[in-house]
Amino acid sequence: MPGPAAPWESESYVPQEPPYDPYDEPYEPPPYGDPHGDAPGDPYAGPEAAHGGPTPEDVAWADEGAGGGSPGDPTSRDPAEVLRRVFGYDEFRGEQREIVEHVIGGGDALVLMPTGGGKSLCYQIPALVRDGVGVVISPLIALMQDQVDALRALGVRAGFLNSTQDVDEQRLVQAEFVAGRLDVLYLAPERLRNEATLRLLDRGRVSLFAIDEAHCVAQWGHDFRPDYLMLSQLHERWPDVPRIALTATATEATRQEIATRLDLTGARHFVASFDRPNIQYRIVGKVEPRKQLLDLLRGEHKGDAGIVYCLSRASVEKTAGFLTEQGVEALPYHAGLDPRTRAAHQSRFLREDGLVMVATIAFGMGIDKPDVRFVAHLDLPKSVEGYYQETGRAGRDGLPSTAWLAYGLQDVVQQRKMINGSEGDAAHRRRLVAHLDAMLALCETVECRRARLLAYFDQSAPGSCGNCDTCLVPPETWDGTVAAQKILSTVVRLKRERNQKFGAGQIIDILLGRKTAKVIQFDHDRLSVFGVGAELKEAEWRGVLRQLLAQGLIGVEGEYGTLVLTEGSEEVLRGRRQVPLRRDQVRAKPARAARPDSSRRSGAPADLPPELEPLFERLRAWRAEAAREQGIPAYMVFHDATLRQMAVSGPTTLEELGGISGVGENKLAKYGEGILAVLAAGPDGEPQPEADGDAGAGAADVSSAG
Repeated sequence: MPGPAAPWESESYVPQEPPYDPYDEPYEPPPYGDPHGDAPGDPYAGPEAAHGGPTPEDVAWADEGAGGGSPGDPTSRDPAEVLRRVFGYDEFRGEQREIVEHVIGGGDALVLMPTGGGKSLCYQIPALVRDGVGVVISPLIALMQDQVDALRALGVRAGFLNSTQDVDEQRLVQAEFVAGRLDVLYLAPERLRNEATLRLLDRGRVSLFAIDEAHCVAQWGHDFRPDYLMLSQLHERWPDVPRIALTATATEATRQEIATRLDLTGARHFVASFDRPNIQYRIVGKVEPRKQLLDLLRGEHKGDAGIVYCLSRASVEKTAGFLTEQGVEALPYHAGLDPRTRAAHQSRFLREDGLVMVATIAFGMGIDKPDVRFVAHLDLPKSVEGYYQETGRAGRDGLPSTAWLAYGLQDVVQQRKMINGSEGDAAHRRRLVAHLDAMLALCETVECRRARLLAYFDQSAPGSCGNCDTCLVPPETWDGTVAAQKILSTVVRLKRERNQKFGAGQIIDILLGRKTAKVIQFDHDRLSVFGVGAELKEAEWRGVLRQLLAQGLIGVEGEYGTLVLTEGSEEVLRGRRQVPLRRDQVRAKPARAARPDSSRRSGAPADLPPELEPLFERLRAWRAEAAREQGIPAYMVFHDATLRQMAVSGPTTLEELGGISGVGENKLAKYGEGILAVLAAGPDGEPQPEADGDAGAGAADVSSAG
């Protein structure tokens, strides 16, 4: 007999606050857009529903090119030619060519590719080569305008439909779609719940469906969106239109769930390496996390753009305020802010140089800013998938970047407590435990962190990457069996002799022989284990407890996180199991990440000799002025890596400039003369306006877009 329907299968479903929020604050779903704008029943969800759709005059206007993309059709039947002419790249990377040709040929595809690996290119080129309009299903309503602007800067005729537009704007885009005057159309998944939108797609010619951020369909994933479950209807309604689903994060199990729920079981799967060699992974013991973060920013990332993740809104506000007081320009971002403030902060982060965004997980998906030099976590992520997705937002341009996490005993206690208090069934809690155990294993490993991270995604790596903290400063291990037995014995005696349970702090005070008020109150100084742990300091005992929790050798329960024995505890107490532990220590600052081997990355950023730094800054200043004149982010002009290559190569003609990676025909025609003028002046030319930051990658650098 079938069980009750899952809550998200109901038409009235509204995502609820998770039952195990550690700060009793509302859940932070990514702000994919106005929940009232693209849902069925909204009179503005599709003006064709209330206003009869685009009129013949609308279509005629669109057919004449009014309001469309750049004049001229940039398309070609040769994908390599499109890559060169439109995007400015001479060759595909990895499996890009194979994916592109497969989709052009009408095949369905499921693509797993890391952030910065070039996923967008895998559907943008087929959309330009195939007849019709490529329809991109994206949850990122707040970023659609930037995505479309970036494509238009390349000469691609792109548009979007969402609730941010007024009726006239929507009618014009619909008319352009019906008239075939678009190459790419962006839609939110919610919009496909509207029959009027489906009828609109029937009236035009769809060349392909691209389902971006496909991991959102995974019901137990970190970014689950119920509306993604409806996307299997694409194949049912348009069986001859190829579909390509793309994501940067998925285990084998998640990949199979994506394929099943999107009706892509017959699709060809393409799985690229998840390795991001330019990112240095570091996990440090949490002592004073905000001060530790400030030390990181001042010591290694002064003036750099970065993202700091916190679990709660309150922590976001406090951390942003703390950094601002310390002279670091930081902005908060969470779902508790009004939409206008969130949009303004996001826009500043994308367009300005050196800003730090302090955010909940509500921020980050689809952020294509290439020069994010660090991603820091002040709280433990709940899964390796979430950690990988969030840290992957650093270093999209291939330059050295840092993924930094502060992690401590309270993180483990809190996460275990949250899972125990979850309202889900036993199977759901087991999934949460498995996710947390994998994250804890990554934190506590004495082996290469990169290898451990890749192994989680069923990929192999060399034994030592040379660019993570455990490789740069190998940790010491020690036999913690006796220390573990002392902790477990204390828990046993409290339960057996006093029928009491306490948390970590009281256990440590007993072991250290501290006669605190609480110890005296409960006569814990009379226990036989009182003072037996004087050989370790408090911080060391906290490290032992943290690792015992991570290994499942001790557990937590109840509202107050009291410590209890587990199935594995008896083996330790009876001496039948050894307990190797990682020795926590104050470490020297790891060296900055080495540049990735250029042989591993086509079109890697050029090394910049010191004497060319002034020229590079003048190119950035020129780019800032060009971007300001057009009211667009700087990355829509050129990427930092492209400017570096210009400075190093020193082209003197348009033909030579056109040979630089990232300079397509449209940008060459638009910006070529200006760039050559800057280059001709040399490093000692006239001062230009102050340089801006390289504010994003987007479609202007689709070879590294993801």
